[in-house]
Amino acid sequence: MRSMLFVPGDSPRKMEKALGSGADALILDLEDSVAPSAKEAARNITAAFLAEQAGKSGRPALLVRVNALDTGLTGADVDAVMPSRPDGFVLPKAEGGASIQELHVMMSVAEAHTGIEDGVTDIFAIATETARGLFTLGTYAHSSPRLKGLAWGAEDLSADIGAETNRLPGTGATEPFRIARSMLLFAAADANVAAIDTVHVDFRDLDDLRNECGEARRDGFTAKMAIHPAQVPIINEVFTPSPAEVENAKAVVAAFSANPDVGVVAIDGKMYDRPHLRRAQRILARVEK
Repeated sequence: MRSMLFVPGDSPRKMEKALGSGADALILDLEDSVAPSAKEAARNITAAFLAEQAGKSGRPALLVRVNALDTGLTGADVDAVMPSRPDGFVLPKAEGGASIQELHVMMSVAEAHTGIEDGVTDIFAIATETARGLFTLGTYAHSSPRLKGLAWGAEDLSADIGAETNRLPGTGATEPFRIARSMLLFAAADANVAAIDTVHVDFRDLDDLRNECGEARRDGFTAKMAIHPAQVPIINEVFTPSPAEVENAKAVVAAFSANPDVGVVAIDGKMYDRPHLRRAQRILARVEK
C-alpha cells in the first residue's frame, strides 16, 4: 500500500470519483470532514457505499476513519459500517497500544454480531495527533494482530501543543514535528507495521509534495496519506520501487539463498551483508503486495 486518499464519508459523489484516483486505499472519513450534525447520515452513506463495493475486483482497499475514542462516537461508527465489510478502520488520535486494544474489542464484537470471521478487519492508527500520543509510541508492538500501519499527523498535534505552524516554506516540518515524525517511524519499525507519512496540505504544490515523498521514502516510510486525487499519482510513483531496485533486491536475495551460511556476499564488486538482505526482502515484499 503506497497511497491512502481521504474522502468525506458524507459525499457519495466524491467517493465514486475517488474510486478512479488510482489510490491503493480510500479512507472514508467519519471524523474531521463531517460536521457533528451529519455524523449519523455519514455513517449510513459510508455503509451503503461499502456494501455496493463489496466483492468487486480491482477496487482500492476501503478503510473507514472513525471518530476518536474520547468522543464516545467510535462504537456507533464501528457498529454502523461493520455489516458492510470495510477492509479496515483508521483510528485518529490514537494513544498507544491500549487504544488499539479498545478498538480491537469493539471490532470483534461487531464482527461476531454480523457473522464476519473474527480478526479479518484491519486497523491503521494515526499516532501523533496528541502530545500524550507521543509518550505512548513504544506500546504498539503486540497490541493487536489487526494493526497493519501507523501514521503520523501534524495538524491536530499543532492544535494540541499550541504551535503557530508545523511547516516552514522550503524547509519542511519544524523541530517538534520532526521529532514526532521520527518517533513514529521508530514505533512502526518496533511494531513491525507499515510507517505512513502524513498528508501534504497544499495540494496544489505538487513539486513540494514530490520532495516530501522522496524524503519520506528515503527515511523508511512506505506510504503516504493524501487529501486530493491530484496527489495520488506522485505518491504512487515515488513509493513504487524502481525496476533497478527490484532487480538488485532479487540479486541480493538469490545470492544469500545460494550461500545460506555466509554473512556477506559479493555482487558486481560490491559487498552485501545481512542488513542489506533484510532491506532487499522488504522491497520485494512491497512489490508483491
